[in-house]
Amino acid sequence: MERCLKDLKSGERACVECILGGGAIRRRMMDMGIVPGVELEVVRRAPLGGPLQVRLKGYYLAMRQGECANIVVKETHQEDIVPFPHLDYRRNIEHPLASR
Repeated sequence: MERCLKDLKSGERACVECILGGGAIRRRMMDMGIVPGVELEVVRRAPLGGPLQVRLKGYYLAMRQGECANIVVKETHQEDIVPFPHLDYRRNIEHPLASR
C-alpha cells in the first residue's frame, strides 16, 4: 500500500517509491540519500507537527513534515527485509566441500 512518508508511525518501515515535485527539493532529497528503492524506518516523530527522525542507509535524518509529504513510500514488513542481501540466510546453501 502506497502512502506518504509523513503518514508512517514510529517504528514502521517502508521503501521509497518516488519523490513528488521537482527542481531543488527533489535534488536535495536525492543528495540526502532518499532515492527510489531505498529502505527507511521512522524512528520517532516530534509532537505538534514537528520533524520526523528517519533512519536510512545506516544514518539518521531529521525531516520536516512538508518534505515528508513529497515522498511516496510502500510499506515493507520486517520479514521482507534482508539486512545483507549477499548473505541471505533464508537460502539453504550447501558448502562445496560437504559432498566429499
